[in-house]
Amino acid sequence: MALQKLQFKPGVNRNITNYSNEGGWFECDKVRFLNGYPEKINGWKKYTSVELDGTCRALFNWVTSFSDNFLAIGTNSKVYVEAGTNLNDITPLRDTPSATMTINAFSATTGSTIIAVAATAHGTSTGDFVTFSDATSLGGNISAAVLNQNYEITEIDADNYSISATATANSSDTGNGGSSIVGAYEIAAGNGVTAYGYGWGTDTWGRLSWGSGSLQPILEPLTVWFFANFDNDLVMNVNTDGKGALFYWERGASTDPTTVLGTRAVKLSTLSGAANVPAEVGQVMVSQIDRHLLAFGASPFSGLTQAEDTGTFDPLLIRFANQDEPQNFNPTSTNSAGFIKVSSGSRIIGAFETRQEILVFTDATLNSLQFLGTTDVFGLSELDTNISIASPRSIAGASNIIYWMGTDKFYVYTGKVSTLPCSLRDHVFNNINYDALAYVYAGTIESQNEIWWFYPSAQSSINDSYVTYNYKENVWFYGSLNRSAWIDANLRQFPQAVGEQFVFNHETGVDADGSAMTAFITSSDFDIGDGEKYTLIKRIIPDLDFTGSNATEPTVQMTVTPRNFPGNTATTEPDKNVIETSVNVYTEQVYLRARARQMGFKITSNTLGTTWKLGSPRLDGRPDGRR
Repeated sequence: MALQKLQFKPGVNRNITNYSNEGGWFECDKVRFLNGYPEKINGWKKYTSVELDGTCRALFNWVTSFSDNFLAIGTNSKVYVEAGTNLNDITPLRDTPSATMTINAFSATTGSTIIAVAATAHGTSTGDFVTFSDATSLGGNISAAVLNQNYEITEIDADNYSISATATANSSDTGNGGSSIVGAYEIAAGNGVTAYGYGWGTDTWGRLSWGSGSLQPILEPLTVWFFANFDNDLVMNVNTDGKGALFYWERGASTDPTTVLGTRAVKLSTLSGAANVPAEVGQVMVSQIDRHLLAFGASPFSGLTQAEDTGTFDPLLIRFANQDEPQNFNPTSTNSAGFIKVSSGSRIIGAFETRQEILVFTDATLNSLQFLGTTDVFGLSELDTNISIASPRSIAGASNIIYWMGTDKFYVYTGKVSTLPCSLRDHVFNNINYDALAYVYAGTIESQNEIWWFYPSAQSSINDSYVTYNYKENVWFYGSLNRSAWIDANLRQFPQAVGEQFVFNHETGVDADGSAMTAFITSSDFDIGDGEKYTLIKRIIPDLDFTGSNATEPTVQMTVTPRNFPGNTATTEPDKNVIETSVNVYTEQVYLRARARQMGFKITSNTLGTTWKLGSPRLDGRPDGRR
């Protein structure tokens, strides 16, 4: 018989069986589609060399009028502003107990890095951070420079805790650090992952007898950050269990940002002119068109003249500050501050700004918030009901269309809400950790016309998986990758993401941060004459393009898997076993001998410096009789 082209439908389909997907792709990892054909994705390289403290759940990039290109990074433990690959810690200090406290004494143990700290009624918890100043040397290796740093707190009780110093104490370290030691305590660190707790305080007050732990596990909340820029400055809120305080970091007017990069964010309510700032908000946003600071979910307006409103948090309340005054939430007849409440649902999950409106997602509805420019300032209308959303970060926009992941399907908004058909729906939602949906993070690679969702698989405590939609070619693919936050290359050369507590540049090179990237794609089985005849395959003529590789001899593995019936594992007889062979730029044809009713085809690469694009391989085979 004549050579037969292997033409596969673009995209990967796991909603049907392998055999019923004949002519399509069934499995993949680190592979995307371009013009209908699969190719290995581009690589990534570490951007920052310093490891982040905590798990990052938020990235925000903005450029100032001074041409600073800043990246805000929010973890459960820290807030950083990155500039020129340097991580600058701007984590706010706590309110109470006092942000700064006198430390009673340090004490060291010879041969150990652990330093005991005596601090009466310090009010901190394990995992919180403190910065010491004005300490003197303990006499040996534990110098003043060693002590006067930022440290994580461990092994705690009411009046004492420990830190792990950057040096090991020796026998001369007998001092106590002096009488003027000051500790500056950062806001409490939160949970980097969701986890079930059983201990005291994890259930409702008075549920059991005094001192008893919870009988039922309670899912402890995740701590995340939300960022927005107001001109050159950064406004942000921490969100733990749906709410948290508002903070502000001022860029300042100096042409050199070095000094301000060493300063911390402060509570918005402490700024000059602050009025009725909500003490707790769910998500902060700046409406850039009309220059209003908005809080989605907020402590209500008190009606009193005060810097901060501390009433009971309302998860459906939207409050907005006066135009061009982000610290002024006091509504008057002469300003545009005010509030509006969503009428449906039990809480606002998240908000997303588009060119025409701000989409407000509750746990049951999608709403449109629009600037009116009238005395009402903003108008709110309901767009759709009975929708779901996986997390506040599961929303992404591209080409004026909004996409998001729900709890059991994907959605698209084009002016109206529709279900986004997904050939990987079963694969994703049958293998996702529903206790960790808050981890889901959406991002775009607009240069590739792609929306990526990173999510935790069923048994994972991290975002270890992704699913991707190419909106130009209307195809889906998936794979494995640890990324907890993502931002596209709108203001920088490359998309950036955080994984394994480092910031990475993506879409650069062909390798995984200097290591070989394993990429593969596997077809569904194909047959001749619906499988009533056996096929004898004698050779395959590859169609692979290695352009972009920097290896001397870029190579992939090509695998042919014979099968007699859809439910069979690959045949193991000598003339019917799985055939795997290397294919490189010089390979013209591959001779083999395989006989079966149906066969699968796979391309795998796992060597440094190799990238590839697959075209239409040709197969030389003939019918080989009936059984």
